[in-house]
Amino acid sequence: MPKTMSYTKGSIIYFSGDMDDRVFILSKGNVVASYNDVETKLPVTEQIKSGEFFGVKSALGHFPREETVTALSDSLCISMTVQEFEKLFSSNKAIIMKMLRVFSSQLRQIHRKTESILNSGKEINQVSGLYSVAQAFFNDEKYRSCEDVCKTFIRLYPTSDYSKEVALLLAKASAMAKKQASSANSAEFEAIRKTDASLNIFDLPAFKRFSKTFEDGQVIITEFENGDKFYLIQSGIVQLTKCANDTNKNLDILKPGEFFGEMAILDNSPRSATCVASGKVECLEFNKENFELLITGNPQLALILLKLFCKRIYDQKRRFKILVISDVQARIADVFCMFDEMNSSANRIDRQRKFMLTIHDIAHWAGLPMEVVQPEINKFISSRKIEVMEGYIIVNNIVDMRRIVDTRSNIRN
Repeated sequence: MPKTMSYTKGSIIYFSGDMDDRVFILSKGNVVASYNDVETKLPVTEQIKSGEFFGVKSALGHFPREETVTALSDSLCISMTVQEFEKLFSSNKAIIMKMLRVFSSQLRQIHRKTESILNSGKEINQVSGLYSVAQAFFNDEKYRSCEDVCKTFIRLYPTSDYSKEVALLLAKASAMAKKQASSANSAEFEAIRKTDASLNIFDLPAFKRFSKTFEDGQVIITEFENGDKFYLIQSGIVQLTKCANDTNKNLDILKPGEFFGEMAILDNSPRSATCVASGKVECLEFNKENFELLITGNPQLALILLKLFCKRIYDQKRRFKILVISDVQARIADVFCMFDEMNSSANRIDRQRKFMLTIHDIAHWAGLPMEVVQPEINKFISSRKIEVMEGYIIVNNIVDMRRIVDTRSNIRN
């Protein structure tokens, strides 16, 4: 059962870095959350109001606390476990929708900061941004994806200043896509099926009408377009990319059981990323009109979405921490550190790590061009810190990478 906790003035409710599965509601008193801003490193203090939840993201996502929470006066808080929170509030649509919108807004802010850094502070509008996405796919020789984005552009902006360029790009991409298709390996992609038993509710006949199938390279949603649909992956893999400086950067790889596209229907904003089918993908497609109805009728869906937002916010903040590092060597080293943190099964005694990454992947995650990354990778190789193989990289001592990040992350180039 939830417990009422009493805290005297000056008490610490929890510290940043704590692993804690409790969710709190401030019942009475004056409580603040404090943390250091990822970008500026300056301290930030936020007031928690009476009746507000706190500690939700780290508890639901099973991540370390990101903030220290302090009682500034004698205070009362209601403390509950994640299981108690789910039992009490999963059917409360008003609270769940409020949390979803708050988390969506937070994730959107991180995306905007990330976009600003990757684009060197340049403002990108929807029209020019969409054209850049199409051009970036063409430059990467992903012609099927380029075709889809061009068609979306023509549908949305048929009379724009870019119309002629997009029509020409579409013609070239279509021709190249046909050549790629004729020379491609005929072997079928083996779809990865979902394994999460909690998603069995979506196997019911009532959900069959929402089923959609996408082929390899097909763009499901496009960055910068306005969206009114979101998706649940039933089988296959979806690649998330973000266009920066006319180059598509890999953001994430989504697997069966994960949602995408939900942010646009929660805060009425343009899409913040492009989602592309990697191999054959089967999804359930939901629209804005039936979203709240789905939430009301399927409390489990609301909890899945809440946990998804918690994970996305944590992951994107971790990515953002890499991008704000000025020193190139430290930024690349932190990419290895991030992937090590993601690999919970790694042997923590053995300091050697094997990462299924290429140098191009490192450049993507570090937000740096290949001509900048390659010389730094060569330095790591010559000093025997890493070994680059075909399709993977071995880090001989992950502690060395952490040391580089700690000692060089504040160095200005």
